[in-house]
Amino acid sequence: MPIKELILASLLAVAVIPAAYSANPQPEPVSATSAASNAQEMTVDRFLKSLNFKTGKIVLNDNLATLDLPKEFVFLNSKDAERVLEAWGNPPSQNPPMGMVMPAGISPFERESWGMTVYYEKSGYVSDEDAADIDYADLLKDMQQDVRDGNKARQEQGYEPLELVGWAAAPRYDKEGKKLYWAQELKLGNDTEHGLNYDIRVLGRKGVLVLSFIAGMDQLPQIQKAHLPSWQ
Repeated sequence: MPIKELILASLLAVAVIPAAYSANPQPEPVSATSAASNAQEMTVDRFLKSLNFKTGKIVLNDNLATLDLPKEFVFLNSKDAERVLEAWGNPPSQNPPMGMVMPAGISPFERESWGMTVYYEKSGYVSDEDAADIDYADLLKDMQQDVRDGNKARQEQGYEPLELVGWAAAPRYDKEGKKLYWAQELKLGNDTEHGLNYDIRVLGRKGVLVLSFIAGMDQLPQIQKAHLPSWQ
């Protein structure tokens, strides 16, 4: 798989944080048994107490990867991460994350909050030979069309349409570290404050470790400077 295909495939994991928070989690329920529906019936306090925040060294999926969290971060397992994503107003995912890293001591429903979902894509070896030749302006147009095409399904499920406004930070490839970075600026419905997806993809011999930040656009400088958890 070339890097261009890897970027296009990333749209499957796009998620957002709503621009405004209320006193209670306000997901858009899909069914009476969904995690989002359950969150809607809870107060914020009950919802937070139901989450199992972990700290320190986190082993993912039978030693697939290990995260070493500094004290300023906490981790939610796959189930709890998906519950928070749905409570933020995202549709249930057919490919839920292995977990999500969040800032310690900040409620997911506070304006300062953000999340970093963790995925592993068993895509096999990813060649980086095309990294220097990609036209990112043309690639952005393809991605924007893919997002527009996906809005029909979102709206049929009762979710607001999503717009890929553009690159929040131009894609760049760290050839030595085999890491691909890019950031997308997103607009949810009629929100005037735009969302941010900031992705780091670590290329391996058998697949790709995906770290995807979900935040507000104004948090981009903070995320770029953050002392990220180390992984192996």
